[in-house]
Amino acid sequence: MKITKVLGLSFILFAFIGTSFPEAVHAKDPAAVLDVFGHEVQAGARYLIVAPSTDNTATLAVTINGQVLCNSDVILSTLNESLPITFSPVIKSTDGVIREGTHLNVNFAGPSAMCPMVGVTPMWKIRFSTSAKGFIVTTGGVDTLNRFKITKYEGDNSFYQLSFCPISEPFCECSCVLLGVNGDKNLVPGAGPLLVMFEPDE
Repeated sequence: MKITKVLGLSFILFAFIGTSFPEAVHAKDPAAVLDVFGHEVQAGARYLIVAPSTDNTATLAVTINGQVLCNSDVILSTLNESLPITFSPVIKSTDGVIREGTHLNVNFAGPSAMCPMVGVTPMWKIRFSTSAKGFIVTTGGVDTLNRFKITKYEGDNSFYQLSFCPISEPFCECSCVLLGVNGDKNLVPGAGPLLVMFEPDE
């Protein structure tokens, strides 16, 4: 009888704490990723990924090396050559907001019909490049198997950094690796961090 009363009181106390202090029971969502204007980055909306140049002479932006949107390497180039991208969470969010540290698919915004092969997409992925002598970011990815994430750069809160999060189905999940730029301006894992901001593509 005493045990029943204790359990009943414990349940009531927990319910009271949960209604009075919901943050004690429910974990908060990760912080929203913000664009250059301080607005929340939205899933499916078009953005330019921009980065400061090392010599402060121009703004750099992510684009592709070549004319075909699919099966092209992702590079850093001048802003006037930039291509818009979209983000889509691997686990769909209820509010459509892109949040820090969540797994994302990254796509260049363009019709899939521009891809010359069936099943090939403008989605970012990683491949090994013999010319670069290492892994680089390219296009032609498959949904959920090519995961990236956005996190704040600790050295300056106005910038973000991109990471590639490899996955080996079905059991092994590996640590995320920061993306940077090599000598040929390819976006590559392990050479980071590349500091970036997100500019809405009007």
